[in-house]
Amino acid sequence: MQKRQLGQTDLNITPVGFGAWAISGLVEGWSFSWGDQDDNESIAAIKAAVSLGINWIDTAAVYGIGHSEEVVARAVKDIPASERPYIFTKCERAWDAEKKAVVPSLKAASIKRECEDSLRRLQVEVIDLYQVHWPQPEEDIEEGWTAMTELQKEGKVRWIGVSNFNVPQLKRAQAIAPVATLQPPYSLLKRDVEDEILPYCLENNIGVIVYSPMQSGLLTGKMTKERIAQLGKGDWRSSNPLFQEPQLSKNLELVEVLRDIGNRHGRTPGEVAIAWTLHNPAVTAAIVGGRNAEQVKGTIGAGDFVLSEDEVTEIETKQKQLQ
Repeated sequence: MQKRQLGQTDLNITPVGFGAWAISGLVEGWSFSWGDQDDNESIAAIKAAVSLGINWIDTAAVYGIGHSEEVVARAVKDIPASERPYIFTKCERAWDAEKKAVVPSLKAASIKRECEDSLRRLQVEVIDLYQVHWPQPEEDIEEGWTAMTELQKEGKVRWIGVSNFNVPQLKRAQAIAPVATLQPPYSLLKRDVEDEILPYCLENNIGVIVYSPMQSGLLTGKMTKERIAQLGKGDWRSSNPLFQEPQLSKNLELVEVLRDIGNRHGRTPGEVAIAWTLHNPAVTAAIVGGRNAEQVKGTIGAGDFVLSEDEVTEIETKQKQLQ
């Protein structure tokens, strides 16, 4: 699989990376779970991704209240150092001792404590890319970003980036130290970052790794109204408007266009959806989750798949008709 330089960093990454949110498992009282998950299947998914050429994993401390990072560590510990993927994780989402309440914090002490905890859970000496998960509380952006730069100087993290920041927030951080990367949500069903954020990143050589390119599974081609109706109560998607009418029928109709294009190339609808995000010149790579090895195999082809301009137009014309 080809590799792309991630912004101003020395990281050359595959266009598709493994996203470890969905493998976080079910945590009682945590509202951003994907439901029950078998750790052995998660480990198999990660190993399949690496064996197929993916060279980076994106996780976060808050995914499963630390559990995702622990599973990632278990999955990569036996992989030879020369083949081991880069590991990206995030901070700023802290939780209480009972693991019941998640509290945003950009205080320096919290950021540094979270880093130490992530290093321990991941069983690594340095984190390849450490990201501020959300710009919250917004008044503490400067304090949090200063702490991130200190962690970099201490050698505990190689590169520092942010997630879910808008342009004014990026500029505030950049006034202190360069922002190497941004992680925004981006898919055919969530395109607001196209207006200002992606052009700004392209102009300022900020590497962009987008999340939810298949809109949390909705654009994979495997979602049906029946399957969505059966999503467990522990699955956050069951209450998401994109998975409910009147949007659901329109979204599934758009998937059929992705399916038609995919059939011409032997690709899945999900791979077409991912390739669409990679078509944007500001986007370096896309984060793709997988709960088992088969899911990984159904999306890995997006890394080497390029849509033609006519196919991009075909997709976007249909989308406009459905609005």
